[in-house]
Amino acid sequence: MGEKKRKEETKSIFVFGKKNYKFMFIGLACLALGFILMAGGGSDDPNVFNPEIFHWRRIRLAPAIILIGFGIEIYAILLNPDK
Repeated sequence: MGEKKRKEETKSIFVFGKKNYKFMFIGLACLALGFILMAGGGSDDPNVFNPEIFHWRRIRLAPAIILIGFGIEIYAILLNPDK
């Protein structure tokens, strides 16, 4: 009787629900995609200028995806899984 009660009391309780973790992983995927899109565009030779660094993908798209990823992360933290 006492052992059963003790096991019920020590049952692991997660801080977030399953829905929260799904949104967190989606947000992390968006962040990773944004940083991958932002990478590259440099030059192997430091004396040669590569205009590819100012491509719209690195200037507009990647930061927007990163901000969307952070927004999803904030939503995942504030989401109430019971509703």
